[in-house]
Amino acid sequence: MVLLFLRILFIVNSVASSVTARRRVITYKILSADHDVTLAETSRAGHATRLAQSAANDNYDLVVVLGGDGTVNEAANGLAGTETALATLPGGSTNVLARILGLPDDPADASLVLLDAIDRGSIHRIGLGAVEGRYFLFHCGVGFDAAVVEQVETRGPWKRWAGHPLFVWAALDTWLRGVDRRKASVRAIGPNGEELSEGFLTVVMNTNPYTYLGNRPIDLVPGLTLKDPLAVVTLEELRLSSLGPVLAGALRGRELSERRNVDIRTDMRSLVIECDPPAPYQVDGDYLGASKRLRFTWTPERLSLLMPEPP
Repeated sequence: MVLLFLRILFIVNSVASSVTARRRVITYKILSADHDVTLAETSRAGHATRLAQSAANDNYDLVVVLGGDGTVNEAANGLAGTETALATLPGGSTNVLARILGLPDDPADASLVLLDAIDRGSIHRIGLGAVEGRYFLFHCGVGFDAAVVEQVETRGPWKRWAGHPLFVWAALDTWLRGVDRRKASVRAIGPNGEELSEGFLTVVMNTNPYTYLGNRPIDLVPGLTLKDPLAVVTLEELRLSSLGPVLAGALRGRELSERRNVDIRTDMRSLVIECDPPAPYQVDGDYLGASKRLRFTWTPERLSLLMPEPP
């Protein structure tokens, strides 16, 4: 029995890593069986933001995105501060948000889970982090990890087929050739001007996990949820002897705050990151460029999110 009948905008990124014409048709049929669904396909960078903004202006109840985390991020930026809710279906290579929410990997199966969540009215207001006005759902990385993302994006056609092995290769190549491992260049500064940390990589997290390696979550701040203020994680060394234990601990879900080369701050509502020289940064897995100074803020209850699992 359908308990709610919604107007839904179904945004599809057809060039996302795991989106096919068949999956698009099947998920559309599942969603439209019980709801009024309009299909819109993205055609360029930033298009999902404009589509989502238009949906909010036209009083749609829900925007469902079939695409990667970058497309979901764009839609979230179009819906932040509105009453129109966001939902995600896995269509990318990693699908971090979809996995955080406990959705199945298959978009058709995930669509059925979303329909059940709609019937239960499982829509929650969540907080969003922002860097220089760009909202992020799960994290913003500055330094080494963003350099890895840049490497992956320069090999866009490979991403659809290589997936996680491409990220592993890019991480090794960046570590060997693409980063200065001798001089820390990323400095986090608190809201009162106090220095928080200095290192080679800082991740500002809106929720945990940081990402996934295969099917395993990389837990940097276990317990951090979409309701909590930001956490700031800095790696102070890039030696393999330091990185190995950190990665192993994160894959096992162990507490990292007591490790000598890791600095973790929680309950952060604002901060600044300074980089010398300018460091690359990425938002929810999308490379945005390089900067010398980045300002971060956190806003509670900024977005309505359809959540099959409780926050």
